Amino acid sequence: MNSLKNYKGLYYAALILLLWGANLWYFLHYPVRFDDPLIYLGLLIQTHLYTGVFITAHDAIHGVVMPHRPKVNYGIGWLCATLFAFNNYNKLSSKHHLHHKHAASEQDPDYYAGNFFRWYLKFALEYVTVWQIVLMAITYNLLKLVFPMWNLILFWEVPAILSTLQLFYFGTYLPHRGEHDPSDKHKARSQGLNHWIAFFSCYFFGYHHEHHAYPYLPWWKLAEAKEKTESK
Repeated sequence: MNSLKNYKGLYYAALILLLWGANLWYFLHYPVRFDDPLIYLGLLIQTHLYTGVFITAHDAIHGVVMPHRPKVNYGIGWLCATLFAFNNYNKLSSKHHLHHKHAASEQDPDYYAGNFFRWYLKFALEYVTVWQIVLMAITYNLLKLVFPMWNLILFWEVPAILSTLQLFYFGTYLPHRGEHDPSDKHKARSQGLNHWIAFFSCYFFGYHHEHHAYPYLPWWKLAEAKEKTESK
């Protein structure tokens, strides 16, 4: 049993990557008609799976995808960050640890004391690089030789953009905006206890205070941590 528990993070990572790849492959071949409701359902599913890919990279940053195999943990994190619009895993890791160390302060690269739109722009510019844009453009033009343009836009590009909004809104903006209890060193709040909403909104990262309090917990254990917080 301990052996299975040691590989649980790997199983979840593999499942998310498999579903992300399978859904993308299916809809890259699917005939696009804008009166077809399945198009929009597929786009939403792909957005959620993109978020899962990033969450897996995030868990690797905390070393919890495969804690006993650091090189494998790093490899999974690097792969997921790369699949998510060619993000630089090492840069993500460095800035995310600064976020935890200096949450909701001037030293926090994810924080901005302003309105939603300016904050999101600052958040995006903090991570997006010229090389990412170049690599995305090259990849798009290569993929366009094989797949229809609208399929690429709807199921490869748009879900990635929507996913950044999902991650920002539920995982950064809502938890860290506004004033915080001075005694709370994490400067993070959590959404109400509802596991269905928490999972589909952002893989339980709406339970954000719990994540900052217990950064060694993988995403699927944050629900249990929230239950313990509510029972106190």
